[in-house]
Amino acid sequence: MTHSMTAYAQARRMTNDGELSCEIRAVNHRYLEVQPRLPEELRALEQPIRDQVSDKLQRGRLDIFVRLSSGATNSRAGQLDDQVVKDIAQVASQVQRLLPKAEPLGVSDILRWPGVLVSKSIDMEAMGIEMQQLVDEALDELLEARAREGEKLAALIETRLSGVMAQVSLVGEALPDIENEYRKRLEDRLAEIQDLDPGRREQEVVLFLQKLDVAEELDRLEVHVAEIRSALAQPGAVGRRLDFLMQELNREANTLGSKSQDPRMTQASVELKVLIEQMREQIQNLE
Repeated sequence: MTHSMTAYAQARRMTNDGELSCEIRAVNHRYLEVQPRLPEELRALEQPIRDQVSDKLQRGRLDIFVRLSSGATNSRAGQLDDQVVKDIAQVASQVQRLLPKAEPLGVSDILRWPGVLVSKSIDMEAMGIEMQQLVDEALDELLEARAREGEKLAALIETRLSGVMAQVSLVGEALPDIENEYRKRLEDRLAEIQDLDPGRREQEVVLFLQKLDVAEELDRLEVHVAEIRSALAQPGAVGRRLDFLMQELNREANTLGSKSQDPRMTQASVELKVLIEQMREQIQNLE
């Protein structure tokens, strides 16, 4: 199944240290590029996240935002050191006796006092397990979104492939008439040349017709279309192969145009290039 590289996913879960959330934004990229953005206290879990992503994805740029929000009963802001608060209150009381007009300490003043709040440490082993499960959940959602988008892109590409085959059929059907018309024009011109041997004249006609023969190009276009359809049906990353096949399609379309001696072939070449460019734009988003 074809996957798009563009998608969005998010997941949340409660931990002993608060709510842990993961948000993933994926866009197209030539290679796999992972950019985790974690809180400073969770920075040690960055590499495991990279490994998880590389196990499931092959291409795309992923911005991964991880946040840890403290719960009401699990504040990571810190815990009060009761003894330090009592000591501050005792000192403040002594100062108040010495300086009766001094401003009394407020709660915010006490909280800013060094040592009043003792930071609560995070169990990194337990958090690592929580993080792994959270990222897996987000990645599964991302893969589902990429698969849905990839299915839509594959349908759009198939529509263009049908257009390519329609142009190939049009040229193939018109090719005998085009060759006969060109042969007649060429023979009329050669007939104006005096003393030209009939055998030599026929030889010249055949040589010119061989140079303008596009049957081989039409065959290769059909082969490339079949290869593209086969690639779209395969699992895994196929974007690079499809991009290469677009180059091959474009080469045949250019050759068809350069050999053209008829408006029908010229128009077909133009239509093919338009269809190929439309497919190329879609393929840039495929993994």
